[in-house]
Amino acid sequence: MTDLILFWHRRDLRLSDNMGLMAAREQSRKIVGVFCLDRKILQGEDVAPARVSYMIGCLQNLQQRYLEIGSQLLVIDREPERGIAALAVALKAAAVFWNWDVEPYAKERDRAVTEALKGHGIAVQNFWDQLLHPPDTIYTGKKTPYTVYTPFWNKWIEQQKEPPVTDLKSAVGLTAAEQEKAREVGGIALPTAQELGFIWDKELILAPGELAAKTRLNEFCDRAILSYQEQRNFPYHNGTSQLSPALKFGTIGIRTIWQTVTQTVFKNPTDAARENIQTWQQELAWREFYQYVLYHFPQLATGAYRQHFQNFPWDNNETYFQAWCAGKTGYPIIDAAMRQLNTTGWMHNRCRMIVASFLTKDLIINWQWGEKYFMQHLIDGDLAANNGGWQWSASSGMDAKPLRIFNPTIQAEKFDPQAEYIRQWVPELAALDTKSLLTGKISEQVRQKLDYPTPIVNHQQQKLLFKERYKLAKKQLSK
Repeated sequence: MTDLILFWHRRDLRLSDNMGLMAAREQSRKIVGVFCLDRKILQGEDVAPARVSYMIGCLQNLQQRYLEIGSQLLVIDREPERGIAALAVALKAAAVFWNWDVEPYAKERDRAVTEALKGHGIAVQNFWDQLLHPPDTIYTGKKTPYTVYTPFWNKWIEQQKEPPVTDLKSAVGLTAAEQEKAREVGGIALPTAQELGFIWDKELILAPGELAAKTRLNEFCDRAILSYQEQRNFPYHNGTSQLSPALKFGTIGIRTIWQTVTQTVFKNPTDAARENIQTWQQELAWREFYQYVLYHFPQLATGAYRQHFQNFPWDNNETYFQAWCAGKTGYPIIDAAMRQLNTTGWMHNRCRMIVASFLTKDLIINWQWGEKYFMQHLIDGDLAANNGGWQWSASSGMDAKPLRIFNPTIQAEKFDPQAEYIRQWVPELAALDTKSLLTGKISEQVRQKLDYPTPIVNHQQQKLLFKERYKLAKKQLSK
């Protein structure tokens, strides 16, 4: 068949191992990609310049990939429910395919686009692509969604994992006349991030596009994954994959990742290698768990999972919050992590937990303030993962042991024992001895000399205060 099928790219900016594209190719040779610059997303309050810069780079790469196989990636600058339908009608498309998303806005948007397309007699087909297991295929024995990670993992790991699907290697694109029709209904040249109003002039932690993601995956599986269990918690060392931006925008397929990791087990048939690799596989399962629960509990996007946090008495001190944002709390490990985020658009996962605990348990500031700030800066900012992580840290989410409070000193001593990470990101303190950097016990005279702030709160006092409020909130709920 040569009926035109439009494939709407969203979180799958690749031609390889793409469920929807494979299905489209099975039905027609004429496949054209579409990406919609959704202003409801781009004009939101939680958009990071680094993330937009990475996305535009991925789209540039994807446009080139489409040209190489004989087709095009069209870009439209209209609201999806009108723009996608108008394009499909103008080009007389037989169908529009796309892959599902779990986010509440995406689900609402997709319903509107589906209704608009079907109103014009244009077929719609959808697929699960970004997860190894669709969220409506895993349930408890009582046929209810899981709300705790460990039992979810036990069920999830038992399921058969599908291999990567066939890459799209050739296609028929639009004629010159059809390309002109596309421009008439909103087709535009791909803008730069700067043209969209986002300035990011620093290096990205991961180069955009499919090849860069595959290269990073292979490098990680060749070396770091074999010591992942031990090294993943040390922020100064390059012990993580840093593939999170690629997973966010789908420049690599999750089945490709799983297959590559599985092959690494066969290449390294030792108990130690198997344990390290399984630890990383569990991190992939955490990603799926957070998407799973957002799909089943969409209210998580705007509020706490645990009821006693619905009206929790946060202090919400704006001065403290700004100090936290700027990396000027007087706690070296906290300040190092926040400066890494502000400088690179990325933060090590161990540090994300430390600073989130500090904001919510030490500063007693609403986790949603931190959640939003992260989304405004992270290159890999993802609603499900970010929300899940923040609610876990705040004790408001799905955690079998909800009341966790991280001691910044203990965390620094365990995971930055030589204070290398602190020295890297808080250079004004670099000449101080390691013990001072880890404990934060720095005299006022030295702090003034180095222009480094006094700790804005006392950890032990704030820890007791938070516990009192937590206990009271639970008690009031039970009345």
